[in-house]
Amino acid sequence: MSTANTASLGVNRRNSLVGIAFTLPAILGFVMFSIGPMIASLVLSFTNYSISKPLQFIGISNYRALLTGQDTFFFNSIRVTLLFVLMNVPVCLVTAFLIALLLNSKNIAGRSLFRTIFYIPTIIPIIATAMIFMWMMSPDFGLFNAILKLIGIPPSKWIYGENSVLPSLLLMTAWCSGNIMVVFLAGLQGIPTSLYEAIVVDGGGTFAKFRHVTLPLMTPTIFFNMVMFLISSMQAFLQAYIMTQGGPNNRTNFIVYYLYRNAFEFGDIGKANSLGWILFLIIVAVSALLFWSSKYWVYYGDE
Repeated sequence: MSTANTASLGVNRRNSLVGIAFTLPAILGFVMFSIGPMIASLVLSFTNYSISKPLQFIGISNYRALLTGQDTFFFNSIRVTLLFVLMNVPVCLVTAFLIALLLNSKNIAGRSLFRTIFYIPTIIPIIATAMIFMWMMSPDFGLFNAILKLIGIPPSKWIYGENSVLPSLLLMTAWCSGNIMVVFLAGLQGIPTSLYEAIVVDGGGTFAKFRHVTLPLMTPTIFFNMVMFLISSMQAFLQAYIMTQGGPNNRTNFIVYYLYRNAFEFGDIGKANSLGWILFLIIVAVSALLFWSSKYWVYYGDE
């Protein structure tokens, strides 16, 4: 082997070692704080591990108890979680999209101010937002019932009523959807104006612009927001933990909140980990279904 080849191999080996050294903290962090806990969680899901008793391997007993109805709260938690997702995702996406369309219009004065106003709720801590909404939704002295009374509509129980609790939580979530609005706004500003000019030349109006340009070119952004917001909605927790404690009558006993109760109130760590893996598989299945369906409705400019 020539001297030049030997020197080249030495340089490549040194560069590889330097690259590994620089990436090693990220790799170690991923293994220690992501892969490691996931493996430990999977192992614990096959045990009856609890703080008050020693670890004992019990196989799939936790999963069997959950999936065969021995746990009377499991299927209810799945049902209310999916119901919340089915309500939350479409309403928040449509609301954020409409606001982004308005804020992208050049005919609105003070657009920067309005963009800031609509984004501010997302940077307020969720606990503070929840406390404010709890006050406004009070059946006795809340602001919302005062407004309803002023316009002649009967008052609501809001988060304290079985039929109104999920729409009430949905109202708070829609209020905090400014981050989705910003993503939509970025997507709208990336649409070439020449396409709108072509619609005008062809005699099309506002609806034609939306139907043939805005909506098709925004489908990748809509798809991204839908996937991300669906995953976050499936993991709804703080609303139930702070505002309703799973009530009334388990109408907000979301699966993550039920997982929390099993782990930290009932001390059943093994069952809590089983719940976490079932939720993980549900999220994977729903996300895979969305990705499969995307080929029928998501349009990319190079297609």
